[in-house]
Amino acid sequence: MPVDEVRVISNKASGETGRLLQKALSGLKANVTLLSGPFSFDILRKSLVSELKTKKYDAVVHSAAVSDFQPTRAFKGKISSAKGSLMLKLERTPKIIDLIKRISPDSLLIGFKFEPRASKEKLVKEARQLLKKSGAEFTVANTDNKGYRAFIVSKATAIGPFLSKKSLANALARVLSREI
Repeated sequence: MPVDEVRVISNKASGETGRLLQKALSGLKANVTLLSGPFSFDILRKSLVSELKTKKYDAVVHSAAVSDFQPTRAFKGKISSAKGSLMLKLERTPKIIDLIKRISPDSLLIGFKFEPRASKEKLVKEARQLLKKSGAEFTVANTDNKGYRAFIVSKATAIGPFLSKKSLANALARVLSREI
């Protein structure tokens, strides 16, 4: 999210899970389209909408760590470091995952829910709320509490923990290959 022509608001996500999942699915001979950032919110939304409107997808994995807030406006040029202080006003961004089923209702949808320092119970509860709100069939609930842990959650089950992004990607690829 641009603050000015030089600076952005970002997050700690690396995109590694998306790349690992692409590799695991490609190993199962799946055709995979990976939208990999960094993107501004608007470019990501436009790219995703364009993909979903022009191509048919059996599944959509929304593993992106999309910002929930963005600056209300980007400053022109570069903000001078001589400024004593700076206040940014942020506005809420729409949830991209909520668009997917509206545009591509027949695609299997997998969302991600990251909660730092969360227990398994909290992760599963948050994941099921995302399932209900977004219409997803699965949610990957992950945390960095005492190391990486992830669970693949549906309405009925929660499998895991997966203790690395690679083991999660391989398990999720197997789940997807059974579902589509």
